[in-house]
Amino acid sequence: MDTIGSPVSASSIKKDSLTFLKSLFNSTEDDVVDSQAAPLPFLSPLANSVISSCSKILQKPTEELQHCFDTEHPNIMKESLVYARSFLEFCSYQALNLMTRRPDYLADKNFRRLTFDMMLAWDGPSAENELNILQETASCSNQEVEDEEGWSLFYSNSTNMAAQVDEDKTVGLEAFARIAPACTVIADVITVHNLFDVLTMSSGHKLHFLIYDKYLRSLEKVIKSAANVNTSSSASNLQLAEGEIILEIDGTVPTQPIFQHIGISGWPGRLTLTNNAMYFESMGVGLYDKAVKFELAADMKQVIKPDLTGPLGARLYDKAVMYKSTSITEPVYFEFTEFKGSSRRDYWLDISLEILYAHKFIRMYNLKKFQQLEALARAALGILRYRAVKEAFQNFPSNYKTLLCFNLAESLPGGYTILQALSSRLSLLDDSSSQHDSVRSPRANRQLRQPISYLTLCRHKIVSIDEVGMDKEEMQQIGDVCVGEINPLEMAVKQSKQDIGRAEAAQATVDQVKVEGIDTNIAIMQELLFPLIESFNHLQRLASWEEPSKSTVFLVLVTYVILGGWMKYVLPSIFIFVAIMMGCNRFANYGKPLEAFNITAPPYRNAVEQLLALQEAISELEALIQAGNIFLLKIRALLFAALPQATDRIAILLVILAVVFAFVPVQYLILLAFYEAYTREMPLRKDSSDQVLRRMREWWYNIPAAPVQLIKPDDKKTK
Repeated sequence: MDTIGSPVSASSIKKDSLTFLKSLFNSTEDDVVDSQAAPLPFLSPLANSVISSCSKILQKPTEELQHCFDTEHPNIMKESLVYARSFLEFCSYQALNLMTRRPDYLADKNFRRLTFDMMLAWDGPSAENELNILQETASCSNQEVEDEEGWSLFYSNSTNMAAQVDEDKTVGLEAFARIAPACTVIADVITVHNLFDVLTMSSGHKLHFLIYDKYLRSLEKVIKSAANVNTSSSASNLQLAEGEIILEIDGTVPTQPIFQHIGISGWPGRLTLTNNAMYFESMGVGLYDKAVKFELAADMKQVIKPDLTGPLGARLYDKAVMYKSTSITEPVYFEFTEFKGSSRRDYWLDISLEILYAHKFIRMYNLKKFQQLEALARAALGILRYRAVKEAFQNFPSNYKTLLCFNLAESLPGGYTILQALSSRLSLLDDSSSQHDSVRSPRANRQLRQPISYLTLCRHKIVSIDEVGMDKEEMQQIGDVCVGEINPLEMAVKQSKQDIGRAEAAQATVDQVKVEGIDTNIAIMQELLFPLIESFNHLQRLASWEEPSKSTVFLVLVTYVILGGWMKYVLPSIFIFVAIMMGCNRFANYGKPLEAFNITAPPYRNAVEQLLALQEAISELEALIQAGNIFLLKIRALLFAALPQATDRIAILLVILAVVFAFVPVQYLILLAFYEAYTREMPLRKDSSDQVLRRMREWWYNIPAAPVQLIKPDDKKTK
């Protein structure tokens, strides 16, 4: 399986950056590639234009590129749509691998235009379906707004602008999913479909260059901001561990602080998220106090979830994130103050859970050094993309449309298959690769696997390449997309997404049958359990000996089953009977919708009557709990000999039962227990049974309960 990013000679990387920029998109007399090279007949005009650009970037003639492609992929048939797309992917992936070695490539408008043209060409690569959009895309490029302020106003209504762009200039989902993940910072193969859905929410599921360009501009700003934060004084104040990077900071604006609540105490401050933990710095007089660390990397049974909070411990506002772990005595609540909605809290909840899930994934599959770096870097890039989308479009994806890969794997019905495929992918990373690059042959270097997401962070100066001992000149990015085929990770994502429809349909049926009111829910439960309730009532009638003939027949039948050793077949017989019934219903009702279950609604009750009924139910529940506690306290009194005479009797009875269970066969014990319970209401022994039960109740009534002392907790809270 061939992946993107075939190696390029080290000499081409070491060129001066200005010369390199000119070689990407400008033709000179000294260029290796002739700009007037004949177009390939099996490609569309736009595809030929893209191949020509890739040829200049790689400084290889198109004929040489095609020869390399045919050598590495001999099984793809020529003059077919698959061949054209595969060849386009082959050239595009190699060109992207070279262009992304510059840290500022996202700021280059030519890079953004070329990557979009790659997607357009992928949608129509062959000459058979010429799209003739080369001139159209060029005119669109000339109309691009260069002024930053005008650009912001230009996108103030993306829906109206998208409607004015011709559909031939838009990119589809498959093209975006095949090209965008080749540049790791733009998209992740796990969440690329969700990213496309978010970007095309207002454009009819078609991606326009205006929206794509806005996303990359926002992403470039976010990445620069992250690089600056990790080199500023904020990082040094937190005393971060080696390899720990800052991903987000909030609460620095005085009008929008973050309040930390512990018990009834609360104080403002700023919250920082890194790839290992959360840090909260309380706001002092002009300065921040020492940061308190909330661990996300170690296994401390952490729980992060949305919660309510308010002043003095009042649960009023749904704008908080609760953090709880074994390292702290009580939960900590972070309140994100906001006038409307809870988008600020939801954003922090998602990114915090992403880091927590990433470390959980690392522990689950016991990842090594480079594999851990890659997993955390993948999570970090996902957070940066999420932040870029939030700042550019103010969109917050839903549960199944999240842009965070580990969050997505946790939310999808079959997300565990994604994690398994990702762990298999990360297992290709070699921890010792950096120490042996110099002695490897070119063929071995071509097969080298390196942490591509971590290298992307290195190139954007968010982390230092020196921390892992890699040679910056020898870094080769090998991504998650493959030329002409779908790798196992993409297959796992597609398979998991196919299960979403069934899960959402099932959840819709659950939402439909939810009803309000205690009486109504009890009525539904009684109807659903009617067969079991009726069977139990029938057994009670037999045990009451109201009809001696039927009770006697049942007694003889059960005796035969127990003595004949048939008890072990009772439960399997029930399972077989239920399975046969389900099979008959399946064939009888095949293709027919399930009929609604008719429930007789109870009499209507107003709100006051429902509250009274709820109060009565709670009182009954409290009485049951009290009875259970009294039973346990009396057992405790017997165990510790609070009443010596009763304790002696219980001890002697336990010894007798031990001897009986040791020497009497189990089937006879079961038969004896059945006789005692079933014949209790029999006319011959009804009076004696009542007397025995009455004596036992009186004896139990005289057993004292063990004493209980309630100790009030200390509610004093100090900062």
